[in-house]
Amino acid sequence: MVQILGKQVGNLGFGLMGFTWRPVPAPLEQALEAMHTALEKGCNVWNAGEFYGTPEYNSMTLLKHYFTKYPEDADKVTVFMKGGLNLEKHVLDGSPEGVRRSLDNIIAQLGGTKKLDAFAYARRDPSVPLEVTLGVIQKEYIDTGKLGGVYISECSVETIHEAAKHAKIIAAEVELSMFSPDILKNGVAAACAEHSIPVLAYSPIGRGMLTGRFTEASQFKQLGMIGSFPRFQEEALTHNLKLVEQALAQAEKKGCTPAQLAIGWVRGISNRPGMPTIIPIPGATTTARVEENAKLVDLSEEEMKAIDEIVDNFEVSGTRYPKGAPVET
Repeated sequence: MVQILGKQVGNLGFGLMGFTWRPVPAPLEQALEAMHTALEKGCNVWNAGEFYGTPEYNSMTLLKHYFTKYPEDADKVTVFMKGGLNLEKHVLDGSPEGVRRSLDNIIAQLGGTKKLDAFAYARRDPSVPLEVTLGVIQKEYIDTGKLGGVYISECSVETIHEAAKHAKIIAAEVELSMFSPDILKNGVAAACAEHSIPVLAYSPIGRGMLTGRFTEASQFKQLGMIGSFPRFQEEALTHNLKLVEQALAQAEKKGCTPAQLAIGWVRGISNRPGMPTIIPIPGATTTARVEENAKLVDLSEEEMKAIDEIVDNFEVSGTRYPKGAPVET
């Protein structure tokens, strides 16, 4: 098992975004039950965001509810929280004032129920030197015991190398799936391996695509902003479903669900030659889905090779994010 901040973490983490950041958020009690199940299944790295939801119902309020109900779990879970946005203007703010505003807000909303383990800017603010942003986080929050450590999110190769010069980077949160294998080709995964930075692989099921349950573009609207992403528009989706068909065939052959196959492939890349430790962090809003995802499927070298060939030979239609989105990779 991998250690982060001196704690043993499981082979699988858990993403909280879907609970509070969609048109119809999950009911509180349903969310708390799913979270409790995730921890019981060994998913003890939880990934959240300051901006996931409304002022009344967001990642921090959800976590406060959870650790109020289960105070004994506070030391069992490692919470990763993204922030760094000016929530009024919805723009990045890597200034010292921006760092303080974001971290103070997160810590205040947790209400003392749980120490914040790790913090990252959701995206790098190009208008502020990274050294300045990381310096405030280190000196005013990590060194004073308010925060456990700092990680990076949706980062480029250049940002990884630069961040590693200025701070101890405990993880990098980046997208990785059969549907989005970009980091394996653009140097991001290799750079993380070079600096011994574990990868938290978000959306390992391709935003739900690889479950096989989405067949029309209109179905993605229930996921909120994801429905506007280029690769989920009608024409692109029609093409991309051909990859899903191949994934479904491989899952049937393996005797597992498509989601389990997709997660198994991401796990199978972990610690390959030249690759970092990779921890998939799929999201799920119901206990049933948590249990499905947490049932780990180990793929043989032959099975991994077969999926590798599918991924390598398939060109996804549409970009990961809309034009103009602040994405480095």
